[in-house]
Amino acid sequence: HVQLVESGGGSVQAGGSLRLSCHVSGSTETDRTDCMGWFRQAPGKERESVARIGSGGTIFYAGSVKGRFTISQDTSKNTLYLEMNSLDVSDTAVYYCGAGRYCSLSYITIWGQGTQVTVS
Repeated sequence: HVQLVESGGGSVQAGGSLRLSCHVSGSTETDRTDCMGWFRQAPGKERESVARIGSGGTIFYAGSVKGRFTISQDTSKNTLYLEMNSLDVSDTAVYYCGAGRYCSLSYITIWGQGTQVTVS
């Protein structure tokens, strides 16, 4: 089975930057990873999509992060990245790496453990 392990979270002042990494391991024979992306969940709020890459390479960004965050992947390292710039207090959340057959949140079936991002 596919496993996702995030790293790179932490605390940063508003206006700062962080880069999250998600290492992908395991077999994709039984787990679909056509769509991979970053999601976040703030206290008291539902999990939301931040940035996703579909099977055709199509990239989606949530409106709140467009122009500030960049999703990318290095297939040679089996790693997905999220570069976050101009961070705002509202970006504070637990960030999760997710994968699934489609990019709709309900089809994301594989999750990492999450990494905390705190912006003050």
